[in-house]
Amino acid sequence: MSSWVPGADGSGFGADHLPYGVFSVDGGAAPAAGTPRVGVRIGAYVLDLAGALGDPVFAAPSLNPFLARGRAAWDSVRERVTALVTDPSRRAETEPYLIPLDRTTPRLPIEVADYVDFYASLEHATNLGRILRPEEEPLKPNWRHLPVAYHGRAGTVVVSGTPIRRPYGQRRPPRPVPAGPTFGRRLPPEETPRYGPSIRLDIEAELGFVVGAPSPRGEPVPTSAFADHVFGVALVNDWSARDIQAWEYVPLGPFLGKSFATSMAAWITPLEALTRVPGREQDPPPLPYLARAADWGLDLALEIRLNGEAIARPPYAGMYWTPDQMLAHLTANGASLRTGDLYASGTISGPDPSERGSLTEITWNGADPLKLTDGSSRTFLEDADTITITATTPTGMTLAEVSGTITG
Repeated sequence: MSSWVPGADGSGFGADHLPYGVFSVDGGAAPAAGTPRVGVRIGAYVLDLAGALGDPVFAAPSLNPFLARGRAAWDSVRERVTALVTDPSRRAETEPYLIPLDRTTPRLPIEVADYVDFYASLEHATNLGRILRPEEEPLKPNWRHLPVAYHGRAGTVVVSGTPIRRPYGQRRPPRPVPAGPTFGRRLPPEETPRYGPSIRLDIEAELGFVVGAPSPRGEPVPTSAFADHVFGVALVNDWSARDIQAWEYVPLGPFLGKSFATSMAAWITPLEALTRVPGREQDPPPLPYLARAADWGLDLALEIRLNGEAIARPPYAGMYWTPDQMLAHLTANGASLRTGDLYASGTISGPDPSERGSLTEITWNGADPLKLTDGSSRTFLEDADTITITATTPTGMTLAEVSGTITG
């Protein structure tokens, strides 16, 4: 679709995209000046929805009240916004509510209710298994039967651009694990943990899924109802302190090595804007409650940049578990969905070394340092490093980036 908004066509944020976010205006006399409210991005502008549509739900400081209205409302608003930005006869009434993007400050678009992070890439899971358990089969027996996940910490989800403080925690000196049983073994003094800043700070390039419509407690959500509950997607970076994680995760899984920060993009792309493809073939076939009812593979090409330099290009289309299956498993025990729930795909990695979505994989846990064009190298992140993750569709649409800079 073509838009009359200057520069929108071909920008990656045209009339076929229309992602939602929360913004405030930096100074000036605009109606939204200084007040967080909901907008839609179109080209290099933000459309102030409270003014353009006359609906007070969009004057809220988060998308949650609008998301709670459900699929029929989402479709109706998208249709109305599309008409405003594509019909030249609507230009005069709409233009006063267009605000240049560079005059706005992005805010966290949702009040995050719960955060769950999956482990849905076969290549990522296999790589980590080979790195961390070289003497074992890389995949645990359950991996091909269910989408593995952990519960994160909703209060540490931050909007793109928020500085990321290097986390502190316990980490054990890198020494070989002794042979034989270790349960209950006392560590000798030279192997006891130390408390301090993480020295193996990593990234995880992921895609997040934003839940709008809630579900009743005790009623699992089938794969066929995915689009009834999930509003859209946003790029996510699940920052990971690998040294803290390695010491703490046995036997209950990730905790402080993951919960210090998760960054999400400021603009949420509606499901309707995405390019859908069949999900990856699964062997063995999943149990009936995980059987796919529609094609929810997504054709997205990601790019990871470290200080502006591209270091990897993970493809999302090859993910083993699709988001409808993740949602079905998330609720399979009767757990309810809440408006503002965020769940993420886990690290996106492809079969080629250039397609790995974490530094652990890219540097093979530090054994093969990443060489940068400025002559420096990295095994894990250093202070002042900036990571930016972007994604595009085959149609030229661009997802809003997620970016963060490490501070000491």
